[in-house]
Amino acid sequence: MTASFLLYGANGYTGRLIARHAVERGLRPLLAGRDAEAVQALAAELDLPHTAFALDDSRALEAALSDVPLVLHCAGPFAHTMRPMADACLRTRTHYLDITGEIGVFEALAARSREAETASVMLLPGAGFDVVPSDCLAAHLKRRLPAATHLALAFEGLGGGLSRGTATTMVENLGRGGAVRRNGRIQPVPTAWKTRRIDFGDGPVSTTTIPWGDVSTAYFSTGIPNIEVYTRVGRWPRRTMIASRQLGWLLGSAPVQRLLKRVVQRGAPGPSDAQRARGASRLWGEVTDGAGARAVSRLRTPEGYTLTSLTAVAAAEKALAGQAPLGFQTPSLAFGADWILEIPGVTREDVA
Repeated sequence: MTASFLLYGANGYTGRLIARHAVERGLRPLLAGRDAEAVQALAAELDLPHTAFALDDSRALEAALSDVPLVLHCAGPFAHTMRPMADACLRTRTHYLDITGEIGVFEALAARSREAETASVMLLPGAGFDVVPSDCLAAHLKRRLPAATHLALAFEGLGGGLSRGTATTMVENLGRGGAVRRNGRIQPVPTAWKTRRIDFGDGPVSTTTIPWGDVSTAYFSTGIPNIEVYTRVGRWPRRTMIASRQLGWLLGSAPVQRLLKRVVQRGAPGPSDAQRARGASRLWGEVTDGAGARAVSRLRTPEGYTLTSLTAVAAAEKALAGQAPLGFQTPSLAFGADWILEIPGVTREDVA
C-alpha cells in the first residue's frame, strides 16, 4: 500500500504521538528518522513502512520524498534541520509541513515563498501548538477589528511538561534575548522584557514576553505591524530569565551547551499519557487600533503535545485532500481563522 506521507523524526516524542494519531485517522505515513532501530521498532508496532537516513544524505532524502505528496517534518531543532528538508522538497515538488516554533525558521521559509510557488509546493511551518491556535486566534481578532495596529497574544499550559526536543531548542536559545515586532519589523529586546497581567479565565495572572513564533507568523496572517507574545511565568523563573541577560555569553558557550543538553537527554522523553490527558492550554489575544477600539478573545485547547498531534495530522489531511495553497503559508492563511475550532476539545470565546 502506498504511504500517505513522509513523517520524518517519527521516533521522537512528538513524532510518535503524530504517527499513532495518523494511524487512528486511517493514514499510513512512511516513518523515517536517523535512528534506524528506533524507527523500525515504531513501524513494527504500528504496522507501517519505514526507512532511515540522515538529512545530509540528499540522495536517500530525495528518494523518500519522490514517493509521497508531502512531508511532515518533526525532527528539530528546526534551525538545523529545516534547510536540507525544505531544499529537497523544492527539488522534488513535495509539500513541506513542520511543527517548529522558531522565529528564524518562519522567516527563512517566508523568504522562499516565490520559489515554492514556482515549484508548486506549499511551505507550512508551525503546524502544531506552535503556532496553530495562536495564529488562528490572531486571525480571528483581526477579523473582529480590521483596523487593528497592535496585537498581543499570551498562553499558559496547565499540567504536562516539555519534550526533550522542545527543551533542547530552549537550551540553544538561552541568552539570545527576546523579540517583538515594531512597525512591521522584528526587533530584539531583552529577555523577559515586559510583564503584563492577563486574564485567561480565572482572573489576572503575571505574564512576560517571550520570542514566540507568532512574532513572525501573525504579521503574515494579519498584517498587524506591532506584535508581542507573552506566557505565564512565576516570580522566580522570571528573575532567572532576567539574570540570563548578563550571562548570555556563558549560556551560549559550547561547554555549557553540551552540559545542559546532556541533562535534557537524561530526563523523561516528555509528558506521560496521564499528564497529557489531565493537561490543557489556554490562550488569550487582544487587538487595538489607533482610535482606541479594542477586542479580546480566548481559546482553550487540549494539552500542547496532544494538540500538536491533532493539528499536524489535520493539516496533512487537508493538504492530501488538495487544500494546499502554494508558497509560504501560516495555519490561518492556509485553512482559515476558524480551522482551530475543527479540532476536538477546542473552544473560543469573545470577551471584549
